[in-house]
Amino acid sequence: MRYNRSMPVVKSGEKYTTPQGFTAIKDGIKPSAAPAAAPAAVVAPDQPVIARKPAWLRARLGSGAGFTAVKQIVRDHRLSTVCEEAKCPNIGECWNAGTATIMLMGAVCTRACRFCAVDTGNPRGWLDPEEPENVARSVDLMGLRYVVLTSVNRDDLPDGGAAHYAAAVRAIKRRRPETAVEALTPDFQGVLEDVEAVLDAGVEVFAQNVETVARLTHPVRDPRAGYAQTLNVLRHAKAYRPEVLTKTSLMLGLGETEDEIYATMADLRSAAVDLLTLGQYLRPTVNHLEIVRFVTPAEFDRYRAHALELGFLECVSGPLVRSSYRAEQALARNNAGLDNRRLV
Repeated sequence: MRYNRSMPVVKSGEKYTTPQGFTAIKDGIKPSAAPAAAPAAVVAPDQPVIARKPAWLRARLGSGAGFTAVKQIVRDHRLSTVCEEAKCPNIGECWNAGTATIMLMGAVCTRACRFCAVDTGNPRGWLDPEEPENVARSVDLMGLRYVVLTSVNRDDLPDGGAAHYAAAVRAIKRRRPETAVEALTPDFQGVLEDVEAVLDAGVEVFAQNVETVARLTHPVRDPRAGYAQTLNVLRHAKAYRPEVLTKTSLMLGLGETEDEIYATMADLRSAAVDLLTLGQYLRPTVNHLEIVRFVTPAEFDRYRAHALELGFLECVSGPLVRSSYRAEQALARNNAGLDNRRLV
């Protein structure tokens, strides 16, 4: 939960004590723990590390009546959103449209992925028991027909937070049975019974992000995450609840090759994943991995076309696309309304 308003200002990479009494690292990565650039073994020889953003990476600022209304609901109900915690570039667009991706189980993650700006620490089992109902009440107030629930990793909990996750889904369904719920979950350390607990709560879409290609999984992701582990979670989710759509996301620009992108797509289809999103990795702070390349809008269109040829129901692909971007439009078969040609 987001209780940081009364806290002193903490610089990125610094330790601080949360109101619940445990320590965390602001933005997830200490300066001493992050290389100035991706390790040489990660970067292909023909891909020098770059930093200047191209013209097509422009995002709408967070302002306007819709933005203010969503922000107030988030504050009033003590919610965390991945929009804020992960410094999403689309926060202005999404909040002005009256949508938000709600982050469960607090704003401190037990993992420290080198692409992610969510604070990291050990919450020592802390949970807000009122959160499921607060989330459901907020969804009702927003009048959402489609909501994305995501969360930090909670490796400190015996079930990784699966029961809490399921409670939030059920609370939403009690208040608004017509609201479709997408659950963008942790990997629950690969424990499939915990995956089933979330699926049994009544979600329409189950998502777990593979994030990057196999070769780059480490050091991009925390050592407790894994390429094969994510594939297994997604594969089991589809086998266990075939009627539930499965979804994942891939960041580009970290040094992956086109062949590796296509190989990852093939692996995902072999796990029967239905939906894929592709977006540009953007370095959230100077303590995180640098950008190796900026993928062009035309390349995003080409990757989308290849994904559809492989059999994905939809692939939302573009420079500013994130896992939850326009998630409710995933089956519209129109790249969620994006026209990458207009970005150049």
